[in-house]
Amino acid sequence: MGSFLSMASNKSNQNECNEVYPNQTCMRQRSSPASLEECPGLIPNLPDELSLQIIARLPRICYYSLRLVSRQWKEAIMSSELYKLRKVLGITEEWLYLLVEVGKNKLLWYALDPHSCIWQRLPIMPNDVDEEPQKGSSRPWKWNMAVGLLGQKDALDELSFRGCSFGAVDGCLYVLGGFSKDSAKRRVLRFDPIQNAWTKVTSMSTGRIYCKTGCLNNKLYVVGGFGIGPAGWDPHQSAEVFDLCTNTWSHIPSMPFSRAGLLSKEVFNPSTLRIEMLKPFATGLASYRGKLHVTQTLHPCPSSIDVGQIYDPETNSWMEMPTGMGEGWPTPQSGTKWSVVVNGELYAFVDSMYGGKIKVYDQGEDAWKVAIGKVPAYHFTDSSCRPYLLTGLHGKLHFIKYDGSHDVTVLQADPCSYLDSSLPTSPLSHESTHGLILDSVTETDAVVWKVVASRRFGQVELINCQVIDI
Repeated sequence: MGSFLSMASNKSNQNECNEVYPNQTCMRQRSSPASLEECPGLIPNLPDELSLQIIARLPRICYYSLRLVSRQWKEAIMSSELYKLRKVLGITEEWLYLLVEVGKNKLLWYALDPHSCIWQRLPIMPNDVDEEPQKGSSRPWKWNMAVGLLGQKDALDELSFRGCSFGAVDGCLYVLGGFSKDSAKRRVLRFDPIQNAWTKVTSMSTGRIYCKTGCLNNKLYVVGGFGIGPAGWDPHQSAEVFDLCTNTWSHIPSMPFSRAGLLSKEVFNPSTLRIEMLKPFATGLASYRGKLHVTQTLHPCPSSIDVGQIYDPETNSWMEMPTGMGEGWPTPQSGTKWSVVVNGELYAFVDSMYGGKIKVYDQGEDAWKVAIGKVPAYHFTDSSCRPYLLTGLHGKLHFIKYDGSHDVTVLQADPCSYLDSSLPTSPLSHESTHGLILDSVTETDAVVWKVVASRRFGQVELINCQVIDI
């Protein structure tokens, strides 16, 4: 008869102290390191093939300690063969990767194992500013515009990851684009959780700020974004795709905007103090039913219209998005992640001063419908604050929120239980979790929100989240 939060047994009570730093060295003295190194196999008296079968069945969070056993164990645990075996055995694990901004432009990635509720801090992203600046893009006003947009006055290296986009494909995390002082970046970084290391891969053909990313058929797509041209921020309509097998980028047809001719007009842009033409740009992207669904609006007046385009990789062409889908799609701020596909259904979070709700798209009726009527979210009046993220993990919706008091909480809900009217409603709960009083809601909200994990990060901003299954 009401929605409530529930504790994930007693896991959440241990979250703040359960953190792994995989790069730290083991300080305990081993009893006989020489004998371990001289061992001819991973496990004495067992062939390595059988030993690998045993290791593959262990929880992935154990690997950070086990690779300290010996050089052979480290090589085995950091080998691709082990993770291929895990996939064959059907025992891969989905982990949540969360990017937060701490302090002044300090970006940190954390990985959460939802089973053990242990957080692992990833290595710092390598900071490179070696790309050549775009010709004719050294005017000081562009730097001032970027500083004004971000509200920061930090050094060049601290801003090099501003405006980046993020994606996950084939078990790796990708960071793309962004800007550094007066130029849009083309660089692409990849994090391999097996090696626990960042590497630089082939750069995009075009520098992009706040581009949109999606994954189809084990390929990474980027659409839109901004460049920095002679007149300021210039929206891109181009798109490209990264083939992991060949490590190359290829162009796909540029994103059209069929209504641009009817809506083109000049407006005053307060950011540049110039009169500019309205230009289409991408505001969101979801990989849904085998196609890229890209929402669009007009720059520099993002509230002017909400439409979109759909890219079909089979025909290598774009088509106009259904009217109800485009106009009803909640449009978040650049860089945030408020839409997700779970079990083939497209969900989106809608913020409001009453706590927000989650909607699901009904393709048959071309309409967005309420899937979860109440989300336990805190409303922030500051429009620049991004305290929420939405993602899918283990076939269920996961809502990540920052409550303003230094706590980040990961909540889980099964939307299917809400949509199935045959299920009984849940009882009201007034339980307190981490100092949060859980409010009862109306009888129409039968979904149960479960606290998966919580951690005190301090004063942070939620930037992005991704899910990797290995």
